[in-house]
Amino acid sequence: MRLTQYTDYALRTLIYLGVSQGERHTIRDIAEAYDISRHHLTKVVQHLHRHGFVTATRGKGGGITLARPAGDIVVGDVVRRMEPSTALVECFDRDGQCAIQGHCKLTRVLREAFNAFIAALDEYTLADLLDEREDRLRHVLGIPTLTLSD
Repeated sequence: MRLTQYTDYALRTLIYLGVSQGERHTIRDIAEAYDISRHHLTKVVQHLHRHGFVTATRGKGGGITLARPAGDIVVGDVVRRMEPSTALVECFDRDGQCAIQGHCKLTRVLREAFNAFIAALDEYTLADLLDEREDRLRHVLGIPTLTLSD
């Protein structure tokens, strides 16, 4: 299975915000860090906001932050919410037009594989993706390290 770019950007956005420890960031900050389209990222962030993964505040001093602790954001849930379809093949859709739909075992095998894929993602939270890598990720993403005087 291949995740869409939309889901990839969503996960990257959550990682960026996760290493930011509650700091507000703009879509521009995140888009520049990953060298991705700000316009496309805006749509992704709106979707993340609609599903309660991020909080978005408009205006001066606004920005986005995680809406809940990183340990409460399950990777499988993010993937399910962001992917437009979980139909790996045509026969997964009720409106599918496969000539052998309902008569072959491939559907069952692929559904089992997909369920195992999602189940594996359900074992991890955003916090698991960060753990001891936070300082390195902050550096790579160009997020300044906080000091005690900040």
